[in-house]
Amino acid sequence: MSERLTPHPTGNQTPGPIIPDPKTPNPAEYEKDFHGWLTYNAQLLRAGEIDAIDTINLAEELDAMGRKQHHELTNRLKIVLLHLLKWQFQARYRTRSWNVTLLEQRQQLAQLLEESPSLWHGAQEKLDKAYTMARKLAAAETGLPLESFPRRCPYQLDHALDETFYP
Repeated sequence: MSERLTPHPTGNQTPGPIIPDPKTPNPAEYEKDFHGWLTYNAQLLRAGEIDAIDTINLAEELDAMGRKQHHELTNRLKIVLLHLLKWQFQARYRTRSWNVTLLEQRQQLAQLLEESPSLWHGAQEKLDKAYTMARKLAAAETGLPLESFPRRCPYQLDHALDETFYP
């Protein structure tokens, strides 16, 4: 008989017989109840029921998770670079909130890269992409002409991550 993970009084999952549950979504429920679909497929995976897993949608979701991490890396770099530009080019307007934003984003970047070290591959390209966006945002936020900011990123990846670096 096949095994399915069932709740245990201690909160752990323990193998038990797979019993069809009308409340448990099947792969066709992917579009209707995403969380239920995830839970169902995770249970199947833990129970070793590989043939029953919705592999097509699961593969797409895994790819999407990877893209999301790349997007998060780029977005956090953009925020750091924006604040470094403002710090450098509008020194008289420096605020504690800029400092806090830089610290928070740098800590989040460090955690992201620690938890997913493969994101280091291609991080320089993400920095360059993030700088292009940060430069435009800096011009919009400061009211300074776009040409006031260097065309190429003046900061290294290490600068973006270093909590003590301020230009």
